[in-house]
Amino acid sequence: MVEQATTPIADHGAIGNLETIALVDTTGCIDYLCWPCLDSATVFARLLDADKGGHFAIKPDLPDARVVQMYLPETNILMTRWMGTQASIDLVDLMPVGNADEDVPSRLVRRITCTRGEATIRIRCAPRFDYGTEGRTASVTAREAEVSRGKFDHECGLALAFHGNGALVADGCDLTAEIVLAEGDTVSLVLSNPDDVSLDAKALDAVVEKDIAYWRKWSRQSLYRGRWRETVERSAMLLKLLTSRKHGSIAAAATFGLPEAPGGVRNWDYRATWIRDSSFTVYALLRLGFQDEAVGFMHWAMDRAQSCSKGHLGVMYALDGGDVASERKLDLAGFEGASPIVVGNDANGQTQHDIYGALLDATYLGSKYGEPLAHDSWQAIIRVVDHVCDTWRDPDSGIWEVRGPDKEYLHSRLMNWVAVDRAVRLAQKRSLPAPLVRWSETRTEISDDIWANFWNDDLGRFVRAKGDTPEDKAVDGALLMMPLVRFIGPTDPKWLATLKAIGDDLSDDGQVYRYKIDDGLPGQEGTFVACSFWYVECLARAGRLDEARFKFEKLLAHGNHLGLFAEEIAQDGTFLGNFPQAFSHLALISAAFYLDRALNDGGPRAWA
Repeated sequence: MVEQATTPIADHGAIGNLETIALVDTTGCIDYLCWPCLDSATVFARLLDADKGGHFAIKPDLPDARVVQMYLPETNILMTRWMGTQASIDLVDLMPVGNADEDVPSRLVRRITCTRGEATIRIRCAPRFDYGTEGRTASVTAREAEVSRGKFDHECGLALAFHGNGALVADGCDLTAEIVLAEGDTVSLVLSNPDDVSLDAKALDAVVEKDIAYWRKWSRQSLYRGRWRETVERSAMLLKLLTSRKHGSIAAAATFGLPEAPGGVRNWDYRATWIRDSSFTVYALLRLGFQDEAVGFMHWAMDRAQSCSKGHLGVMYALDGGDVASERKLDLAGFEGASPIVVGNDANGQTQHDIYGALLDATYLGSKYGEPLAHDSWQAIIRVVDHVCDTWRDPDSGIWEVRGPDKEYLHSRLMNWVAVDRAVRLAQKRSLPAPLVRWSETRTEISDDIWANFWNDDLGRFVRAKGDTPEDKAVDGALLMMPLVRFIGPTDPKWLATLKAIGDDLSDDGQVYRYKIDDGLPGQEGTFVACSFWYVECLARAGRLDEARFKFEKLLAHGNHLGLFAEEIAQDGTFLGNFPQAFSHLALISAAFYLDRALNDGGPRAWA
């Protein structure tokens, strides 16, 4: 089988089992998979190194075929279809979820069906373990009438079973097969541990049907019935994929190392739980009626808060709640040469004040629409809010994790205000004991500080950081959160002046950069998808509904063929950054939810 060049980021679908996620490109090749967990080492990483990353390819010999991809309706089960003049082939890819009460091993299931004619199918499973550093000898362990099994000599115990008329062949570090399928023929491949691949055909059929039923039952919980129902529900399905069934944590993205600037060094590892990103995800899921995921994350987050005696939370955590490792470089070529590739994240040691506002807003909404807080959780929240009261004046690294000197950022100050405001509201609504006098006074002090030190009369708008002057001309896409968290009215003249500045300086026809300042790193980032959807929501809240809708529809057109988004979009429309990205999809949900309701009501309206 001839090796191919790296597939564009956008040309992928995502499948997963709430433990890990695989990316399947439009050629039917799985070129990214961490095993057995999302933050484990890769077994397939051709997306990051075409030569030694590893892949799992299924390729029909249909050179003239048109290839399309789709999800089975209301599921995270992906179908790739080859439609040629001589034959048509369907490939269904899934990673069965199982039940919360079952100890189900990670499985990758690939089912190939010939729907018309006859075609030769070439298969190559070529894992490269430990981030592409090693391939282990493959061997065929059993051949029976309808099942051929093989394994890879590695400590993770990875094995492959081929169900159908055909046989696996060991080829060095790889397992291969070449088969001919006629109309109506189906074969299946299962990648799992050696014990699990002993599934017979009947049991495998039951696994697939059970997974279809699982996703359809989950997706039908959605309460959204608006104009963009399929798009919103696909975004919700993606957020669900990033949720850990075992821990309740929510990953920021499925991948590491995909560049935010072409060929550059901005190649970060996003396979962790950011307090901010996950809390925002809770907002989105609660709006759609998915309470279980919100409650699960809040339990996870409260465990972290209770373990901090002084109320100081980390910026991010591993999915199991442990520490995120410091960055280390990998010997991978990088996507289209973007290097170095690192795993771990040095931003784990930064101070980012905004995480507390995100967490308290999620806590407030979770208590209102999900599950009331337990006593110990409220005690932990008190410590967190007291910590905010003690530290809100301190400079930090900000939401964008700038790797330079700390500053007093408006967005950080804003989210400190949110933290104290939501704590006050929660205590009052639930009659919870709290130092309300101190918290209320601090809330007022933060508000006064924002108006005194971040509004610039000369510029006629809010500024990014304390001390910014007209010469700095720094605008920050994070300021779009100001009306969304209800610090300022969406039609307040001072906010509208700031919104105009963001539109003038950061927007490229509705696609919004997060900033344009020198952040100390080389390379030009793309527009930030979450900021673009925040901008749409701000326009809608300001009453500019026609403009908001037009820009929203244009943004949706920049999603890939399955409605998925990466972190950023380059000027030529290609995807940049890790993929799929939670931040992008939760912002899409928020914008769609508000815009649809405003259009139905004939004008802007706040969501309580």
